[in-house]
Amino acid sequence: MVLHDAETARGLDHAPDGILRHLSTGEYTFETGGYLPDVVLGFETWGTLNADASNAVYVAHALTGDSHVARGASTEPGWWDGFVGPGRTIDTNRFFVVSANMIGGCSGTTGPASLDPNGVPWGSRFPFTTIKDSVRLEARLADALGIKVWHTVLGGSMGGARALEWAVEFPERVKNCVVVASTAQSSAEQIAFAQAQSSAIRLDPDYSGGDYYSNELIPSAGLGIARRIAHITYRTETELEVRFGRSAQGTETPVGSASLERGRYQVESYLDHQANKLISRFDANSYLILTEALMSHDVGRGYGSVENALARLAPVNFFVSAVDTDRLYWPEQSERLAQGLPKPVAVRYITSPIGHDGFLTDIEQLGEALSEEIFS
Repeated sequence: MVLHDAETARGLDHAPDGILRHLSTGEYTFETGGYLPDVVLGFETWGTLNADASNAVYVAHALTGDSHVARGASTEPGWWDGFVGPGRTIDTNRFFVVSANMIGGCSGTTGPASLDPNGVPWGSRFPFTTIKDSVRLEARLADALGIKVWHTVLGGSMGGARALEWAVEFPERVKNCVVVASTAQSSAEQIAFAQAQSSAIRLDPDYSGGDYYSNELIPSAGLGIARRIAHITYRTETELEVRFGRSAQGTETPVGSASLERGRYQVESYLDHQANKLISRFDANSYLILTEALMSHDVGRGYGSVENALARLAPVNFFVSAVDTDRLYWPEQSERLAQGLPKPVAVRYITSPIGHDGFLTDIEQLGEALSEEIFS
């Protein structure tokens, strides 16, 4: 394995906080048989690894997230700034925090937009990727950093799936596991929502079978529709009604317009805004790769059943949380996971009016419980 930044593995504990760096992990054969001659992981760290490497915490990002969990040497805001940092729940004065971009993404780790050995984007040739693939490659990063056992692995949504998969794949390497707003396997409804998003991208005329990188146009319309569908599942009907109701956007007229192009409701403008934000920073192929990885999420695969997989977790201390208004990852699914563990735990609830995205906006509600049970 090669650190692209010309740093020794152990020297990384003195690297600037929150700065993207890269590790070449070598060739990799995917769970379903695909192959890449080299996989580069983009990752960031915060804090200092102690002498026996016992203070390492791994934070896994969600579907369209990235490794930039918190501010550091960069002033760019992190997606869990109020949760990770000096004096925060995950105190970087005490813990060495690591986060890596998932394989298949577009934020520093090898993905479909990356170049093959001939200098051509992988595009449609990029292998089918699973959550297990992500974790197995992240284990190589841990090895390079000199981390034999994580003090804690944690994440929300797809990050929660990755955290759980870490514990199942490597129970001897995880002391504590925190799973927020996630499940042991994707449900039929979650797969259905994801399939609609994937289809929106593939049906975009500019998708070109996934090989659009040399074209003048990219499948932005399909990616935008996918994001609109996803964002509706991330929020609640109550929040949308309170914030927008049936109000028109500005002076636009959504009803009774004489023109063929009617005006918009405020909620439509809001979804347009969410779509445009993602289009400006995310690759459509990566969205497909990661969405289908989440569709395939099943910790029981390879172990005969979910029950068999969870039975491997006796050595791991668990903390399971759900958002009380989540309509994508239902609280009942978190309850089922918590009760299916070798040592069942009570589910800790985040109270939020907005739904699934509460794992991002209201994570600090878990601060006291996590400080007592995990980060004491």
